[in-house]
Amino acid sequence: MSQQIVLIHGGEVFDTYEAYLADLRVKKISLERLSQHGWKMGLQERLGEGFEVIAPPMPNKQNAKYLEWEIWFEKLFPFLRNGVILIGHSLGGLFLARFLSQQTFPVKIRATILIGAPCHTPEEHPQADFMLPESLDIFSAQAGEVILMHSIDDPVVSYANAQAYRQCVPSARLETFENRGHFTDEEFPELEDIVRDISSKT
Repeated sequence: MSQQIVLIHGGEVFDTYEAYLADLRVKKISLERLSQHGWKMGLQERLGEGFEVIAPPMPNKQNAKYLEWEIWFEKLFPFLRNGVILIGHSLGGLFLARFLSQQTFPVKIRATILIGAPCHTPEEHPQADFMLPESLDIFSAQAGEVILMHSIDDPVVSYANAQAYRQCVPSARLETFENRGHFTDEEFPELEDIVRDISSKT
């Protein structure tokens, strides 16, 4: 049976709708950025047979609301099997950490991988209703093997966030990169290797 992977993408949050509109007005875009797809789009193809990547488009990612993401995420539950691997990038990682700290997951999780994920840093990144609880003990208990992937030069979510997760989840494995920014490259071979390695363990 194939190894299931659930991949939750990132997004942005704002404390008010007015703050969201203000950000839209000043945000700059480029054709190069719009034409990029990133490693998430090709993960299924690169992992190949034996893997099933489920990557739901989460609601309103430009002005994300936790409750909306929670409702949508739970619609996946009937399709999941024991041994699933959860991957969250940026806000997606924060979402998984909060969800698994508050809700009981319906199947056994093999591993949870948080990539460039914010932690307890609301002064650095507005987190609105995605804020984590003080304790991540429930998360640790059901998240399986926890792997943190963070780059020292991340311009969006500072490396201090990875260190904060390590303090909250001492058993977590931290994979540190020097120059990968916020992990927006077209390919992410290190993640693929980790997923294959986790999947190969019985």
